[in-house]
Amino acid sequence: MRACLIALLLVAGMARAEGDRAGVFDYYVLAISWAPTWCALTGDARGAPECEDAADSAWTLHGLWPQYHRGWPSHCTTTERPPSRAMTAAMADIMGSGGLAWHQWKKHGRCTGLSAPAYFAKSRAALERLARPDVFARLPRAARLPARVVEEAFLKENPGLEPDMLTVTCREGRIQEVRLCLSRDLDPVPCGQDVVRDCTLRDALMDPVR
Repeated sequence: MRACLIALLLVAGMARAEGDRAGVFDYYVLAISWAPTWCALTGDARGAPECEDAADSAWTLHGLWPQYHRGWPSHCTTTERPPSRAMTAAMADIMGSGGLAWHQWKKHGRCTGLSAPAYFAKSRAALERLARPDVFARLPRAARLPARVVEEAFLKENPGLEPDMLTVTCREGRIQEVRLCLSRDLDPVPCGQDVVRDCTLRDALMDPVR
């Protein structure tokens, strides 16, 4: 009996180590980052090229994430081939770096059940469908503003969106990301309860584009 129990625990441990099953999820989350926040908190210390003054980065693609109604899959097993270095480098224009593109494929892209080229194409298509307010890219200096102002600006620029279809996140008192919930066909849908956690700061810092 004890031997059987040990065997079952070993099998369960192996299953967990293999990750979730690719292609099994409910909807997508499109996450776009306010690049000046990422640079201030992380990128500058790394000497990231997308944080140089000439980069002119505003909203950049963080990733397209498969999502369950509660929770999310990650590091799934897949028979699809990993992307080439050239393929991830080609995403740098909207993601800032090929390294981020590789990380997103490894953690999230494999869980879509798509091939790497199809995943990156879908990520690009999702970003292109979202109108990004250019008012923030024109900030002359750092500003403090309620996080809801960012949400309202996105809702105004995207008439088909409802407040429960996107959320604004903050980190260390700064505007961090906008996250939009999408169907498998990239149509806006209501977010699950574990996604809609709006930043409630009334004086969130938003650095200007360099």
